[in-house]
Amino acid sequence: RLRSAPLTVRFVTNTTKESKRDLLERLTGLGFDIAEHEIFTSLTAARNLLEQQQVRPLLLVDDRALPDFTGIGTDNPNAVVVGLAPEHFHYEMMNRAFR
Repeated sequence: RLRSAPLTVRFVTNTTKESKRDLLERLTGLGFDIAEHEIFTSLTAARNLLEQQQVRPLLLVDDRALPDFTGIGTDNPNAVVVGLAPEHFHYEMMNRAFR
């Protein structure tokens, strides 16, 4: 019914563990009729902010989330993006983030 209504449909999530493409594959596998542009994630919001502020982040996110940051410069970081990525939370990485 939503698809036939004069509404914009969006699927919103706060997940930081997977890219939009992975999420799309999982949802379509569950039978959802969904397009990638209809998904809005916390990673989408983070990327939008990075682009608006024109900063270079250190990405402390799960490796499966990295595709959502393709094309974002990360050399000489001046910002930090933190997601659910326990494998990246160790002293060396945390020291790098604080610097």
